[in-house]
Amino acid sequence: MTARTETAGSPGASAWGSSNAVASPEPGGAATDALLDELTAVVGGARHEARFIVDEALAVGPGATRPGLVPAGAVEAARALAARRATGEPLQYVFGHWPFRNLDLRVDPRVLIPRPETEQVVEVALGEARRLLGIRPGVGLVAVDAGTGSGAIALALATELGAGAVDRIWATDTSAEALAVAAVNLEATRPAGTRRLPQVELVEGSWLDPLPEGWRGRVDLVVSNPPYVAADEWSGLDPAVKAEPRRAVVAAPGRDGAAGLSDVEAVLEQARLWLGRPGAVVVELAPQQSGAARERARQLGYDEVRVEQDLAGRDRALVARLGGAQ
Repeated sequence: MTARTETAGSPGASAWGSSNAVASPEPGGAATDALLDELTAVVGGARHEARFIVDEALAVGPGATRPGLVPAGAVEAARALAARRATGEPLQYVFGHWPFRNLDLRVDPRVLIPRPETEQVVEVALGEARRLLGIRPGVGLVAVDAGTGSGAIALALATELGAGAVDRIWATDTSAEALAVAAVNLEATRPAGTRRLPQVELVEGSWLDPLPEGWRGRVDLVVSNPPYVAADEWSGLDPAVKAEPRRAVVAAPGRDGAAGLSDVEAVLEQARLWLGRPGAVVVELAPQQSGAARERARQLGYDEVRVEQDLAGRDRALVARLGGAQ
């Protein structure tokens, strides 16, 4: 996961006092612009967060037109949400859900918050999936989301590729609590999709270890967003990041001492044992880890290794391929 997140500082005192009262054209209601001003102060000046909060209270989607007047019930709901955000609780946990590509995912403190960087990793993985489908047309893929958390990667692959392209997706995690969240998201995705979904299996265990032995050598694509923040970085992280499960954020050094690289290496090592030929693994990492991760992938015998950048131009996704049958 990326350790950077955009958050607002917490104001010292409550902003609901009379000095910050919103002009109310009707009892309990509030003019939208005035309410946005009020909430912006509450969440430490983050105007964009105030907009998110008002939209959440109004139950309107991104880009929707807000009414000029916010009804009384929505005003109180928005104030309650802003008060929680002002304590430092991540906005995603305050809302209890967050968008990820074409999905609206349930998120809470049991799982990592889905981020735009991981959306780009999924884009890279989709490219690898389509490349593999071109090599073996008519053969559905077997994919693994190693360390699934909320199920974000597995469900994005399932909904965007569809059952015709993918036969089965294994979604693994060592946390039973995280898998419970993923199960809720999986169930919510079924009726919402316009395409039939491939079979998605949620299994508890470390990376690819919980897969049945009979699938060894039959996996086409492994995708993962493992922990990759070094332990000594934890104390300096934004409080909103530190509200996330530490186990999903922090990793030990790699085998050659590269900070935070142990789980990235573990995914590469296990994927090498389970992938068939042709096959590929796509792993999210921190930009400063890309050189060490490339070297480890080459040591493991992957035939092609490269790193893709995120939208900010930073190294973000390691792609390691196995070529045709040998």
